[in-house]
Amino acid sequence: MSTPVLLDGDRLRARLVDDGPYAALEVVTVTGSTNTDLVAAAGRGAPDRTVLIAEEQQAGRGRMQRQWASPRGHGLFVSVLLRPEVPQAAIAWLPLIAGIALAETVDRTTGVPAALKWPNDLLLGDGAQWLKGAGILAEAVAEPAGVAIVVGMGVNVFQRREDLPRGAGGLPATSLAAQGAEVDREAFAVALLTAFAEVDECWRAASGDVVGSGLLDRYRRLCSTLGRQVRVELGPDEQLRGVAADIDATGRLVVRTADGQQTAVSAGDVVHLRPA
Repeated sequence: MSTPVLLDGDRLRARLVDDGPYAALEVVTVTGSTNTDLVAAAGRGAPDRTVLIAEEQQAGRGRMQRQWASPRGHGLFVSVLLRPEVPQAAIAWLPLIAGIALAETVDRTTGVPAALKWPNDLLLGDGAQWLKGAGILAEAVAEPAGVAIVVGMGVNVFQRREDLPRGAGGLPATSLAAQGAEVDREAFAVALLTAFAEVDECWRAASGDVVGSGLLDRYRRLCSTLGRQVRVELGPDEQLRGVAADIDATGRLVVRTADGQQTAVSAGDVVHLRPA
């Protein structure tokens, strides 16, 4: 891997805090996990829309405590602390909202076709073979006055495909550069965080109503899981197979089994199956 140009925290703060929608932003060279750091900061009273970016994570993780490869300067590893005043039932939508912002930003700024794999993966490619390019992890922080949420996004920017581990469900991993995109990481970070703030504001203004705000339809359009034969890993010895029929208003994946029964699942590892 070539030596990357590191992000300039002062320039990012000028664009995203001084002239932008965020309350605070810090860029660190190395940390264990940006999510872990912001969870701790939430306990110390860090404000709504605090951003932490790390050039390298030594204990980055995804869902199910999976490790995430994050070599210095080759990806965008960012977490945002949010304190939204929305109904508790709406909170489950935050990682899906982050997915909307991420997929739309990639498509708009790089030209690389992007889609979402429910519930938390960004896919890159041409549709014939989607590859995993990013993961999203949301963590709740219980507080006396409510709940704070930390949303983390780990985007592969410059990594070579052969240097990346396989994603959940056996998906090969890729990066924006491996898909042919020429990316300015600073510009991409600004575009992504701006898009995330806009989607978050739309969601908050609607009091978490993803139907009335149009966010459910936006997610459905981006979700490559819909219409596919899937296997949902619900636990060590529990699976659900069928067609991914819908995403409901609470963010659950609705699976229609061979007997026509529909089951909504709120969490699980989804494997996209090849057509018979």
